[in-house]
Amino acid sequence: MKVLVPVKRVIDYNVKVRVKADGSGVDLANVKMSMNPFDEIAVEEAIRLKEAGKADEIVAVSIGVKQSQETLRTALAMGADRAILVIAADDVHTDIEPLAVAKILAKIVEEEQPGLVLCGKQAIDNDMNATGQMVSALLGWSQATFASKLDIEGDAATVTREVDGGLQTIKVKMPAIVTVDLRLNEPRYASLPNIMKAKKKPMDEKTAADYGVDVSRRLEVVKTSEPAERAAGIKVGSVDELVAKLKEAGAV
Repeated sequence: MKVLVPVKRVIDYNVKVRVKADGSGVDLANVKMSMNPFDEIAVEEAIRLKEAGKADEIVAVSIGVKQSQETLRTALAMGADRAILVIAADDVHTDIEPLAVAKILAKIVEEEQPGLVLCGKQAIDNDMNATGQMVSALLGWSQATFASKLDIEGDAATVTREVDGGLQTIKVKMPAIVTVDLRLNEPRYASLPNIMKAKKKPMDEKTAADYGVDVSRRLEVVKTSEPAERAAGIKVGSVDELVAKLKEAGAV
């Protein structure tokens, strides 16, 4: 079985994001970029499936700017076999919208014919949580979202997923789209020898036009602003004073 794993280049989760002075977006100058953490978990799960003998090839895909090849090299160093880079923008500040990404991924799936597509449940930059579901709809494939456990037996996948009320276990028919959550696994670090080997692994370079997909923006960002500062806390001397303060604030 071939496993396809889409990965996205985002601001590293350890970086404190700064908003541009004019409010037009986020400042990316000299900012460390890395693989979206949820996508990293998806890559790790694909590798574990291969190690368990349930997958024989892992293909990593990234759609965005040319610099995304660094993200794909990380996936290759972790254990992916080959990569596909789809250049869909020239400006690093341009974020390709989920529907355009989903359309390109659907075309790639039709070409590659994987048995499973493993995606991160969402990207930490825009938090859209939409691409995996859209790919499923475009392909007419089964989908299982927010996976915290994945078992594949024959032509079916059993997925334990996190829902508001707890955990839900479902079985979906393969081929399927599975989006992964934080508790599925802990991604491995790429070793130096594997990082060196990744430089020699194949990476195909395509454009959105090669797949006949229009990536023109349909959404306009009107303004970007910092979150409101939290008010300072206060100390109270007793439970009665605490209750009185809560009543004043309308909390009780």
